[in-house]
Amino acid sequence: MKVLFISQYFYPENFRGNDVVFELIKHGHDVHVICGTPNYPSGSFYKGYGWFRKSSESLRGARVTRLPIIPRKKNSFFLVLNYLSYLINASIYVLFLSIFKKYDCVFVQQLSPVTMSFPGVLYKRIKKVPLYTWVLDLWPESLIAAGNINNKLIIRFFAYFVKLEYKYSDRILISSKSFKKSIIKYGDYSNKTIFFPQWAEDEIAFPSSTKKAPVLPSGFRIVFAGAVGESQDFEHIMEACKLTKNKPNIKWIIIGDGRKFEWVSNFVKKNKLEDTVTLTGRYPIEFMPSFFSQADIMLVTLKDTEIFRLTAPAKIQAYMSMGKPILTMLNGEGRDIIEEANCGYSVSAESPDELSKMVIDLSNTNKEVLRIKGLNGLEYYRKNFEKNECINNLISILEHNDFHGYE
Repeated sequence: MKVLFISQYFYPENFRGNDVVFELIKHGHDVHVICGTPNYPSGSFYKGYGWFRKSSESLRGARVTRLPIIPRKKNSFFLVLNYLSYLINASIYVLFLSIFKKYDCVFVQQLSPVTMSFPGVLYKRIKKVPLYTWVLDLWPESLIAAGNINNKLIIRFFAYFVKLEYKYSDRILISSKSFKKSIIKYGDYSNKTIFFPQWAEDEIAFPSSTKKAPVLPSGFRIVFAGAVGESQDFEHIMEACKLTKNKPNIKWIIIGDGRKFEWVSNFVKKNKLEDTVTLTGRYPIEFMPSFFSQADIMLVTLKDTEIFRLTAPAKIQAYMSMGKPILTMLNGEGRDIIEEANCGYSVSAESPDELSKMVIDLSNTNKEVLRIKGLNGLEYYRKNFEKNECINNLISILEHNDFHGYE
């Protein structure tokens, strides 16, 4: 098959869509990627890339077209320009592409923003080919939850693109089962909605060249890895850290960077938490297995909003694939997975008192109990989230408009 893959983000930016492209190529398919110039999450163009540098390249057999976009930088104004520049340039490019080239199908990796799906809808409408949309982020719920945006005109603007996306998609693939509750609000799309989960990156699930990470402080180590942003509810994480300040054996490790990083760093200094809270900053993914191996338990948190109750963060799969026990401070699907897999412990979202108490209890728990929890997660991962099974199911969907048990 000739597949047109559309997403604002692509390698070297780290998203699961990279695996989709490269695995389709391994299975003999021809893939053309239309994406933006890489600048996520730092907000600056990656080294070697620029407005008109490497606008076209071949990566592991994939033809990649990188369209010029305004880098997102570190503030909301440039983020909006970043979104709009991809929407405009990708739509124009797809219009010209549709004149000269026909693909067998379009696959959209729909992250934030939802507007990145529009070029895929446009090509589908012009060429009358199947459109498959992988929904990894719900809009406009994400916009409201992360940015506290309540302007009805802005919400309607993005809701328009959501309606187009769902209406014209032949299959709507969802990374969390609960997403279906949001999608069917826009129409009777139950029959074309399929559960297609994320999986752990190969660098974590099957590390071949793990880089040695710095040695973490000794003690009972709670490790958070990923974006340090608004969604992760660091206000309540840090309150829990304050509540364990008098327990010097408890060590909180935060690996990552993001819009909330400076706030977290200032909180640590202001509350004199340097002895119990360690901020490592961002490290490449190749370091993660080394970091994870030093953890006693891995932390997953989200704010208590409608969208986050429907979301299962992808880091859950990463932690499971490493056989690490998981501690969550969230509500909804992510918590349900941990409980179903019996691979960790949960407290209610936005509950620093519960989180600190749980951490203190776990610091006194037999390590063998935690080890068994981690193994339960690994077993669950292999049965439900293993990459090869997910990709084989996707290929069945694309080649035969069929699927096997992921409703």
